[in-house]
Amino acid sequence: MTSLISDVSVAPTWLWIAFSLGVLLLLLVDLSLFGRGTHKLSRKTALIESGIWITVALCFNTWFWYSFGSELGLEFLTGYLVEKSLSVDNLFVILLIFSAFRIPGEYQHRVLFYGVLGAIILRAFFIILGAQLLHLFHWVLYVFGGILVVTAIKFLLETDKKSDVRESWSVRILKRIYPSTNSLSGNRFFVIENGIRKATPLFFALVVIEMTDLIFAVDSIPAVFAVTQDAFVAFASNYQFIGV
Repeated sequence: MTSLISDVSVAPTWLWIAFSLGVLLLLLVDLSLFGRGTHKLSRKTALIESGIWITVALCFNTWFWYSFGSELGLEFLTGYLVEKSLSVDNLFVILLIFSAFRIPGEYQHRVLFYGVLGAIILRAFFIILGAQLLHLFHWVLYVFGGILVVTAIKFLLETDKKSDVRESWSVRILKRIYPSTNSLSGNRFFVIENGIRKATPLFFALVVIEMTDLIFAVDSIPAVFAVTQDAFVAFASNYQFIGV
């Protein structure tokens, strides 16, 4: 594992571990301060929460710049800004998902918390895989560029036709193999009805959010590799979506 990381990044293994544990700790603090209880976050509180995450990211960027040089520091900042701008799409899609599944505002933070945890694991895997491919085959960068071009063309040709996220393929498959209920049970992902464990709309909203992030990662990860080929810079700058 250490050899794999050293091939694709100047950052030592301990920094990968420390950064991941730091993000996890901050997420737990975030859930404790802003996601506890069943009250809906006010706009002021949400702005404060987002501001804190942005401040933490910029403080880390300052330390990283000082420790690993201005070139990597600038790459981190550029990657962060690129991913921040791309995450605006995620925000609107997540709002659409919550609306489709009728998830009340007081339960949304809990879904987002677990959604971010899942996204961290999935994006870390794809970033390390992409960085390793770039290390072995430089021409893969052109493939990433092609993905961005195709995504842009698809975006321009998309119609305004709306689709029901509750009928997405991931939800249909899960409902076939796992019992479900259309009723919410507080902030629980699963509930027992007539002795049968069933998934609530909260769980399906979480699944759709995870699948949506995978789709967005198809263009956001190649975009950050256009800025940097260091896996840690790509890995760390991707966490901007936490504070959206």
